[in-house]
Amino acid sequence: MNALGCSAVGMMVLGGAVVPLDRFHANRWWQCVADSGATVVHCLGVIPAILLQLPATEVERQHRVRFAFAPGVDVRHRATFEERYRIPIVEAWAMTETGGAAATTTAREPAGFGARCVGRPSDSMEYRLVDDQGADVALGKPGELLVRAKGDAPRAGFFSGYLKDEEATEAAWQDGWFHTGDLVFADHDGLMYFFDRKKTIVRRSGENIGVLEVESALYMDTRIGGCAVTPVPDDFRGEEVFAFIVPNATVDDADMLATSIVKACAERLAYHKVPGYVAIVDELPLSSTRKLARGEIKTLAAAAVAANRAIDMRQLKAKLRHA
Repeated sequence: MNALGCSAVGMMVLGGAVVPLDRFHANRWWQCVADSGATVVHCLGVIPAILLQLPATEVERQHRVRFAFAPGVDVRHRATFEERYRIPIVEAWAMTETGGAAATTTAREPAGFGARCVGRPSDSMEYRLVDDQGADVALGKPGELLVRAKGDAPRAGFFSGYLKDEEATEAAWQDGWFHTGDLVFADHDGLMYFFDRKKTIVRRSGENIGVLEVESALYMDTRIGGCAVTPVPDDFRGEEVFAFIVPNATVDDADMLATSIVKACAERLAYHKVPGYVAIVDELPLSSTRKLARGEIKTLAAAAVAANRAIDMRQLKAKLRHA
């Protein structure tokens, strides 16, 4: 849907050409880009991370690309990608359900860039950012993004509905607004920033903790090669922060490593956001598109806590509160 709507149809409208590849080949990517003469590349957010792991070559700068459309690129890789390849990245937000009727992009002037900035809303849409009670949130505070088309037909341009599931369709549309399930915040300039998916938020003692924020803080630790953060049930707090950690080196003492990582994380985040549980693992569950399999990760985390296979950091976390 992403490539079809943004690349293929866009090029047809403009009279341009599309060069589809049979699949993504990391080692041949830049040669394909150079040989095709492409002026725009469209890729999943995970592709910049893969390309940056490859050794530098002459061909990676022998291109005519003006920009890359890469929604969802990791904030850790954006600046490095743009500097190394001399290609600015354009971000965006949309959903299959919203089509082109509701979308945001950093391509709209005046452009906005920065950590998780998804740009400005299109002229065809109206939006609200609301809390769990449906009240509008204050500027700069994350809230669920509600969208609809402008005018008398709020569903114009949106999907017709979920297949054979009218109940789910109507649940998504409430009071004339489509509930995206995405948490977003806006700034004084009208730019919007993706915070997290509502269903992946850790709701700890009434505080909303974004898993992406915690993962970004963890990745600042050079000992960590991969991580995934998810909520797990907690009898006292409601939910607690759980982190799967893939270390960059062999681990002799998992408890010692977990303690050190949590302490380092507390230097970058408020104490309540640091992991209350840690599990050291060899790899993380990924989807077919190489994204974190969030549902499976959440299930595995809950099972690890229930079976006492996770390292309990809650006492350390309590001490960090008063440090």
